[in-house]
Amino acid sequence: MSYVKGIEEMTAGILPLDEGAMERAQQHLDQLTKPPGSLGKLEEIAVQLAGITGELAPSLGTKTVVVMAGDHGVCEEGVSAFPSEVTWQMVLNFLAGGAAVNVLARHAGANVVCVDMGINGDVEHPGLLNRKIRRGTRNMAKEAAMTREEAEAAVKAGYELALELAAQGTGLFATGEMGIGNTTPSAAILAAFGGITPAAAAGRGTGISDQRLVRKIEVIEQALQTNLPNPEDPMDVLAKVGGLEIAGLTGLILGAASSRKPIVIDGFISTAAALTAARLAPAAKGYMIGSHLSGEQGHALLVKEAGISPMLGLDMRLGEGTGAVLAFHLVEAAVKIMAEMATFAQAGVSGSEGH
Repeated sequence: MSYVKGIEEMTAGILPLDEGAMERAQQHLDQLTKPPGSLGKLEEIAVQLAGITGELAPSLGTKTVVVMAGDHGVCEEGVSAFPSEVTWQMVLNFLAGGAAVNVLARHAGANVVCVDMGINGDVEHPGLLNRKIRRGTRNMAKEAAMTREEAEAAVKAGYELALELAAQGTGLFATGEMGIGNTTPSAAILAAFGGITPAAAAGRGTGISDQRLVRKIEVIEQALQTNLPNPEDPMDVLAKVGGLEIAGLTGLILGAASSRKPIVIDGFISTAAALTAARLAPAAKGYMIGSHLSGEQGHALLVKEAGISPMLGLDMRLGEGTGAVLAFHLVEAAVKIMAEMATFAQAGVSGSEGH
C-alpha cells in the first residue's frame, strides 16, 4: 500500500488547527463551574484537541503507542553501557508483553505496536511489523548514518503506518522507541538544529560512567565535524546523524498530523523525532502533545527547541513510550472535562464577574 511519494507530499497535507473550534472550546471552558483557566494544562489540551479534531469533546477511539526499534553503528565507539543485542532482546520482551511500556499501556487501555525499522538482526515474530530499511545505521562518527534515500524511506514507512493505524481506528497516538545507543544521535540532532554544544546536549543515557560520557561527547563532536549536517535541511540532519527509528517516528508524527490525529510525544529520543518533524512541517507542531520532561540531560533544551510543553515531571528516562502512555490518562481527562463538567447555568452557580 503506497500513499505518498516523497517528503514534500507528506508535509503538504498537514493543515493548521481549526481556530474556530478552538475558540468554541475556550468559550465552553470559560462557562464551566470553575475559575477561568484554573485547570491549567488540561484546558490547553482540551482546546488543542478541538483544533485537531474540530470537535469540542472528541471520541479518541483506539489509543496506540508505536514502538519503533533500530540499531546504531555509533555503538562501536563505546557510547552505551549496554551491548547492541539488547535492542532485539527487548523487542521480544515488548512482543511478549513484559516491558514497562506494556504494563503502562495495559493500565491505559492502549495498544502497543512494535516495528522493526532497523534492527541489526532478524527477529521473527507474528506480532512484529517489519519495516526494516537496513540492519542498523552506519557509524556516524566516521560517515553519514544513513543515505538520504534510506532516511526518506524510513520517514515514509512511519508516515504510511500512521495512516494505516488511523484508518483502523486509532484516534490517539504515542511515540515509543528502542535502540541501544540512540541518545547519541538524538543529542547530535539537538546540537545540529539548536546550535547547542554536544556537552550540553548529551546525557548519561542508560547510566554511563563519567569516562564514557566524555567519550560520548567526543563522538558527537566528531560526528558533527565529519558530516557537517545542514540545519536548514532537516532531512540532511536526520540522514547524517539520526537513526532509523528516529526517522520512522518523524514519519509517524507527520502521518498522525496529516490524519488530524493527536500524537503524544515521549522523552528524549521521541522529541528528537518531533523536532525533526516540526522542522519539516511547522504545522505538525499543533498535533503534538508533550508528555513528560525526561531525566536525560538535554531534554529541557530539546522540548524548547521543538516547541513542546511537557505535562509531567517524573524523572523518568526509560523511553519505550512510557511517559507518553502515562499522559494518555491526562488527555482523556481533558476530554471528560469538556463532555461531563457542568456549566454555571446548568449547575445554578453564579459565575465570576465578567463571565
